[in-house]
Order: sequence, then structure tokens, then C-alpha cells
Amino acid sequence: MGAGLLAAVSHKADRTAQWAAVALGISIPISTALDSVLLVVVLAGWLASGAWRAKWEVGRGNPVAVAALALFALLLLGTLYGERNPGDAGAILRKYLDLLWIAVFIWVLRDPVMRARALYALAASLALVLVISFLIMADVIPAGGLLAGDSGYPIVLKGRQTHGPLMAFGAFLYFQLALAAAGARARVGWLVLAALALINGTLVVQGVTGYLIFGALALYLGYLAKGWRGLAGAAAVAAAAVTVLILTPGAFQARVARIQSEIAQWRPGAVDGLSSAGTRLEFYRVSVAIVLDRPLLGHGTGSFTKAFADKTRDGAALPSRNPHNEYLHLMVQLGLAGLAALLYLFVTQWRLAPRLASPLEFRLARGLIVMMVVGCLFNSWLMDHTEGLLYAWLTGLLFAGLESPDTRNG
Repeated sequence: MGAGLLAAVSHKADRTAQWAAVALGISIPISTALDSVLLVVVLAGWLASGAWRAKWEVGRGNPVAVAALALFALLLLGTLYGERNPGDAGAILRKYLDLLWIAVFIWVLRDPVMRARALYALAASLALVLVISFLIMADVIPAGGLLAGDSGYPIVLKGRQTHGPLMAFGAFLYFQLALAAAGARARVGWLVLAALALINGTLVVQGVTGYLIFGALALYLGYLAKGWRGLAGAAAVAAAAVTVLILTPGAFQARVARIQSEIAQWRPGAVDGLSSAGTRLEFYRVSVAIVLDRPLLGHGTGSFTKAFADKTRDGAALPSRNPHNEYLHLMVQLGLAGLAALLYLFVTQWRLAPRLASPLEFRLARGLIVMMVVGCLFNSWLMDHTEGLLYAWLTGLLFAGLESPDTRNG
């Protein structure tokens, strides 16, 4: 009787964690607070469900989980050396906890039915953001309150730096769902959503990171379709589209012109009146100098703020807690070892994607890496809540279906 009750509790806890993980697909694009609640439910269900030996075997046998845990372990070791401001090591480690969630999601979302539901939940949430954005633009929904934007800048609940990438990946997701659709009506519906996400992320809302991710995913789609010839064709189409957008008055043209002007005005070391692009270039310049001081193992986890302040002490400089570049941020803290660990994680995901459970999951996994590789050039995405959690959640979801070589050969 006791064993039966324990098994029932374990099963109930496991199902609760699975449904909470599915619900994260809805919450990640819209609500940080709801994310936190659902993560607590996932963790509680994961802990209460037992099956520790099976969880250990699944985690140990999944190279993506191992690579993510290795990067976090390196960050943990980085707290043992270097100098930092009080509390910064713990604060940075908490920012990188999403790396640990990958292993949890790989277990929780092992059921292919729940993985499909989770993907549809994300697709629905992104569609809601998309529709609200257009309604704000049309003044159908009044700006203000919980909404972040207005009719001239119709972002919904996230900032520009997040809205653009969400729309870019949303367009990619909808296109892949269209390819996988069983019926013509569903295929047309997904294609319409993909087109609307493309329009919203390029012509309606300005955001350089989003623009570049759209371009990178377009190149990947070309490669998927026709290999290197398809890549070249996609590059030609993308170049033509960018040329048309630059020549056409609108949000895209205005944003590109502004960036060109800001880059032209930037002078290394001069920080008075720095523009947005100039600030980032200054962050990059100083960060590279910090990396060169200790290139192998870096200055230690959580060291960036102090190292940046020390490096710029002899001149006027903007304070910074991260360089808005994940590669530089990890190199400042962990040196080339940190960069190698991050790249190993990305390469492992790319290399193992063909072993995923379906062509849809294979294409989404590689599209996710394309997005992360580009996004991390301009943001410290593993530290950012929405982007970091979306990456961890999708990685766990997709690589929960990783097949072993023996399974595939069998």
C-alpha cells in the first residue's frame, strides 16, 4: 500500500512538472513573474517525482546536458580566484542558473506528446504578442499600463532587444510548423503567421539584433533547402531585401541610418555624449583590453564590473556590469577556457541535432543555435532572463528527444 501511494505521488508530481514546463512556453514571451512561479512548480515536481537513478542516467548520457553543466561548473570554479566586488560572484552565478535548468527540462519533457504541446504553447504565445503588437500600432489597444510600447513603437511586454529576436525565431518556428503540417489549411495558417512575424520584426519594430537574426535564419533556411547553393541564393535574396528596405522610408531605414551615424561618431576612449552604438563599441574595446590582461583563465566569475572600473579608472568612462556580448563577458571572467566551454556547448548541440526525434526538432535545434550565436554577439544572453530561459527551455525540450546511436542503428 505504501509503495503504491509513493508511486502515485511520484507520478502526480512528474505530470505536474511536465504541465508547468509546457506552460512556460506561454509565459516566457510575456511574463517574468509567471516564469518564476512555473519554474518553482517544475522544480518541486522534479524533486518530488523521485526516480533519481533514471534521472542520473538520462543526464549523464546526454552530451548537451553534460556540456551545459560543464560550463556552469567552470563558472563555479571561477569564484575561487580573481577579484570582484562583494556579492558579484553569487549574483553572476544566479544569472547563469539557466544552464542547470537544461538538464531538468531534458528529463521533464521526455514525453514527445508533451514536447509537441510545449512547442504549440510557444507558438500560441508568440502569436498573441504578434497580434497585440499590431493592435497597439493601429491604436485599437491603448498604450500604457502593462504594455511596454505605443502606436509608434508597438512592443508588447518586452523591450526592443527582446521583441525583435522573439519575432525572428517566431517566424522561423511558424515556417517550420508549416513544413511539418499535415493539412493545407494548417500550412497556410502557419505561413501567414510567419509572414506577419517577419513584417512585425523588420518593418514595425526596430531592433538590430532582431534584424541580424532574421538574416541569419534566412541564410540557414537557404542552406537547409539547397545546401551551399541555397545558402548563396538566400544571401543574394537577403542582400536585395536589405537594399530595398534601406532605400524605402520607414523604421528599418531610420534604424540603419542612425546606427551608421553613431558608429561614425564614435571615438575610442571618448565617452562624453556616447550614443547607443558608441557605448557598445566602447564596452567591447575595454573588454578586449581586460581579456588580454589574463587571456587563459580570466579574472574570475563576477569580476567584470570591478575589472571594467579598474581598466577605465584613469579616464572618464561609463560604468558597466557586462559588455553586452556573451563571448567577451565569459572571456573576461574565465578567459579562453570560458569561451571554449560555451562554443563546445553550441557545437555539441549543432552536431547532435540530426539525432533528434523528428525533422522538425532537428531544424528548430539548429535554428536555435543560429539565433544564439548571433544574439550573443550583441548581448549577454545567458544572463538575460527571457533569452536565457528561452534558450534553456528550448534546448531541454528539443534534446530530450535525443536518440542514442544504438537506438538509431537499431
